[in-house]
Amino acid sequence: MSAGTLLVPQVMDQAPWKTFHRIGHRSQGHYRVKRFTCAEQFRCMAFAQLTFRESLRDIEACLSAQASKLYPMGLRTAVTRSTLADANEARDWRIYAEFAHALIRTARAVYAQEDLGLELANTVYALDATTIDLCLSLFPWAPFRTTKAAIKLHPLLDLRGAIPSFIHISDGKRHDVNVLDLLLPEPAAFYILDRGYLDFERLWGLDQAGSFFVIRAKRNLRARRLYSHAVDRSSGVRCDQTVVLEGVASHTHFPGHLRRIRYKAPDSGKTLIFLTNHWQLPAPTIATLYRSRWHVELFFKWIKQNLRIKRFFDTSENAVKTQIWIAVSIYVLIAIIRKRRGLSIPLSTLLQILSLTVFEKLPLQQAVTDTDSFLLPPKIANQLNLFES
Repeated sequence: MSAGTLLVPQVMDQAPWKTFHRIGHRSQGHYRVKRFTCAEQFRCMAFAQLTFRESLRDIEACLSAQASKLYPMGLRTAVTRSTLADANEARDWRIYAEFAHALIRTARAVYAQEDLGLELANTVYALDATTIDLCLSLFPWAPFRTTKAAIKLHPLLDLRGAIPSFIHISDGKRHDVNVLDLLLPEPAAFYILDRGYLDFERLWGLDQAGSFFVIRAKRNLRARRLYSHAVDRSSGVRCDQTVVLEGVASHTHFPGHLRRIRYKAPDSGKTLIFLTNHWQLPAPTIATLYRSRWHVELFFKWIKQNLRIKRFFDTSENAVKTQIWIAVSIYVLIAIIRKRRGLSIPLSTLLQILSLTVFEKLPLQQAVTDTDSFLLPPKIANQLNLFES
């Protein structure tokens, strides 16, 4: 890429724009649109995510200050907050959701050879949910409690690269376990679940689809031991058993056998009980698999700290989902750039660098690797050093 090109289009060029335009035309996103297309809306909202803008007025002011650089960014005219607000209100959020999934497919292919550190060829997913609190008077379409509104994000994270392969956005009242009904189980894949997802009927569905799961057991679990297997207690494993569920409802919903592993964490001393339908992996590996579920917690922390998904530019359901899906697209796009460029810096550092250099004219590789040049003071030959003796 030429050094005379702005950094913003260099970042945006990493996205599959032919796919985006195909999605837009198929969804009639361009129907009777003469100015400010879906692509321009995406670029504006992506700019807001990259540069940490806080409001539509903030976006308008920053873009107006760089009016001479709008055309290279892919914006044909100046953007007003009313135009952007109308687009967020009217353009179907599914356009950006489908585009985010196209980016996710690209990212998963890029990270397919990422090492999990477990000598495991299977795909490993972690499923969890996070709640984003909202004001009930401004967001009445997302009721949560009597005086509170909220939405939930339910991502299914591919642990190779921490890429969300599936995301569902619901109101705050939806129970986490219901999201299992929306998943299309992948044979031979591992699903790492917290005990909030302990529903034996749904777990039986995963088992019958040829998928594997690792989940924490609840305290009131009723199960009868059939076999006990030898364990190495120095690894933290206290028992490895084959069990069958007791109770009419539980046994009806999951009539097969389960593997129950009791594990004592060496760092905290806490005892955990895992249930799985995989029989070949060593018990310590099962415990390590469950510990890797914390990657999804780190994903929640990252997107809440580095992307604009806690404060929304508009209050309608369509605008909120549009903003979230574009934020997810930016996360995945940054992850793709990091992998393709062979960078070792964290995603948050990469995003911080891009936020400060979006209007610079320098190659993308130089911007994200030559970070020391931004930390050094400018060299002026005829300026004295105040602290020289």
